[in-house]
Amino acid sequence: MWYFLNVIFNILNKKIYNYFPYPYFVSVIHLFVGVVYCLVSWAVGLPKRAPIDSNLLKLLIPVAVCHGLGHVTSNVSFAAVAVSFTHTIKALEPFFNAAASQFILGQSIPITLWLSLAPVVIGVSMASLTELSFNWTGFISAMISNISFTYRSIYSKKAMTDMDSTNVYAYISIIALFVCIPPALIFEGPQLLKHGFNDAIAKVGMTKFISDLFWVGMFYHLYNQLATNTLERVAPLTHAVGNVLKRVFVIGFSIIVFGNKISTQTGIGTVIAIAGVAAYSFIKAKMEEEKRQMKAA
Repeated sequence: MWYFLNVIFNILNKKIYNYFPYPYFVSVIHLFVGVVYCLVSWAVGLPKRAPIDSNLLKLLIPVAVCHGLGHVTSNVSFAAVAVSFTHTIKALEPFFNAAASQFILGQSIPITLWLSLAPVVIGVSMASLTELSFNWTGFISAMISNISFTYRSIYSKKAMTDMDSTNVYAYISIIALFVCIPPALIFEGPQLLKHGFNDAIAKVGMTKFISDLFWVGMFYHLYNQLATNTLERVAPLTHAVGNVLKRVFVIGFSIIVFGNKISTQTGIGTVIAIAGVAAYSFIKAKMEEEKRQMKAA
């Protein structure tokens, strides 16, 4: 379900950008639909809303700010370049995670882990050099989203609470929505009012425009919710492998659906990068497993 929703989200999202190129506004809609979904779920008691205090709020705000920034910059990249290319750059996320762990958190990262990241960097570089839809906006935005999501995972570790993942994700979505509204108003507000909405409605009609925005928001929220719930239920190794395969799925489907022409070098680079991520994920998850066993022993 997580893969299925993710693939549909990525395809529908890119189709919207093809006729409505306003990533800041669309990012707000993604979060807004999710927040409404959470509020309705709470209202009917599925799940029961967990109470939040000021201490927990202080812990969740940095997570939500990074989540909001990472989300907006991912969407700026999706709007600017091919979906498959954004996902190839986002395969660098483990590299940023390792660097942050070593240099910010002061954890020592074994040499095997660094070596497994070399193919990721090489693969992404190869893919970038010959990517037909390449532009700097798309590339830099995807890089900023990598950094944002790395900080999100650092802050998430600090904010680990007894609250269930569904409630935590709901609170993060609400805070992130408030983070994303100001940039959308500043960067896109005037253009949207002048011609953005009218152009989109003229191209696809009011009904399709509104239903596309509603469904893309629903798929965004549900795939994130399922990814969070999956993380709770499986071992780190299973989740790591799942994440790698998810990228393969999304890249493959987006190339088929949009008929993106990719050069041989971009194709080879993407495969090398994904293989590197797979190797990294295996080694990292094995280390986590050993740590857990040592603790248990």
